[in-house]
Amino acid sequence: MMGTEAVAQTGQETAPARTQAQKTAALRKLLVLQLVFELALPLGGYYGLRAAGVSQWAALTIGSLLALPWLVHGMVKRRRVEVMAVFTLTLMILGALMSMVTGDPRTLLVRDSWIAALAGFWVLGTLLTRRPFMMTFAQAIVVAKIGEAGWREWEARWETEAPFRRAIRVLTAVWGTVLTLDAGVRVVLALTAPVDLVPTLSTVQWLVVLAGLLFFHNRYITRHGLKA
Repeated sequence: MMGTEAVAQTGQETAPARTQAQKTAALRKLLVLQLVFELALPLGGYYGLRAAGVSQWAALTIGSLLALPWLVHGMVKRRRVEVMAVFTLTLMILGALMSMVTGDPRTLLVRDSWIAALAGFWVLGTLLTRRPFMMTFAQAIVVAKIGEAGWREWEARWETEAPFRRAIRVLTAVWGTVLTLDAGVRVVLALTAPVDLVPTLSTVQWLVVLAGLLFFHNRYITRHGLKA
């Protein structure tokens, strides 16, 4: 995603430099795994449970938790507590606890929409901190493409380059705004569409929104020299 084209050097390379093909392959692998475990698995789990006769409420609750082992595995494998993973896990656990309060599936769907809105507001809120959301979001992608040494050099640009900081804040503002608006659309879908269609509609809608965000994101980071 973002970063310098070469691995950090101090007289000699601290790690073997990766070719562009290797960077692309690493990023593609990361994105595929995220789509499978964070989108396809929960959605497939919901409809699989429904086909097995499980209630809408139980299928929504269980399906939303299927990505949890993947997130925990990622932190254990990298031996690092990642802010984004902890935030996602927290939302999942809160959602599961909230689901115990009500058995209404439509209420659960609206709950998920408000959780998405909370994520959007959180992203916007990080603009007021020394470490905006996009710095956190970028870490896993940059490490996947150019390794830990490359990430440390990329991260150091935050302290030394004002244009870099401005670009990171612009990206964070765009992502936060779009995520918040997307949550509003999800609320409308949750309240008006048939319950069994909402997971599919929400997923398709999110993929369209995500595709638009990534298109803008890629053009922006290319134009501002932020690609790894």
